[in-house]
Amino acid sequence: MTEIIRTGTGLIHLYSGDGKGKTTTGMGLCVRAAGYGYKVLIYQFMKNNSTSERSAMKHIPGITFVDGLEHEKFSFLLTPQEKEERRAFYNRQLEKVTELARRENYDVLFLDEAVYAIAAGLLDEDALLAFLRTKPDQLEVILTGQNPGPRLCAMCDYHSEIRKLKHPFDHNQPARPGIER
Repeated sequence: MTEIIRTGTGLIHLYSGDGKGKTTTGMGLCVRAAGYGYKVLIYQFMKNNSTSERSAMKHIPGITFVDGLEHEKFSFLLTPQEKEERRAFYNRQLEKVTELARRENYDVLFLDEAVYAIAAGLLDEDALLAFLRTKPDQLEVILTGQNPGPRLCAMCDYHSEIRKLKHPFDHNQPARPGIER
C-alpha cells in the first residue's frame, strides 16, 4: 500500500471486516468527538432511519444525522430495478452529505456502511475517493463496511479489521433490537 501524508489534521478511519462492532466503533468515536465539542455528521447507508444508535444519539448536542430511506432491505434481496434506484439514491446522498460537511464546517463525518454499499455495487467508489482526496483538511472521516477495495485501504490513515470468530447469526439467531440493530 502507498502511504498518504496529509498536511491537515483530519484523518480517515476505516473499520472493516466480517465481525460485529464496526458501526459500534464508529458511533463510539462520534460520541467521543461530540463530548469534546466537535460537530459530527452521520449518514447510514443500507439502514433505515430507526436504528437504535440513532434513537439514542440524536439527543446528543453536536451530532446530526442525515435521513436516508424509511424502508431498507438487504442488498441481496433487492431486484435489479431496486438496485439501480438505490445506487442513484446513495450517490445523491453521498453528494448531499459531503457538501453539507464542507458547507457547515463539520469536524467529523461518519459514513456508516459506505464500504458495504460500494461492495454491493450500490455506491460509486470513485465518487467517495474523489471526496476523500479533496475533503476539508480538518475533517475527520469514518468509514465502515466489509470488503474495502485496495484504493480505499491505501487512502486511509487508520484501518482496523474486525474479524468474526463466532457469531449467533451462524446458528440462525436473528438480529436483536438494541444489540445487533
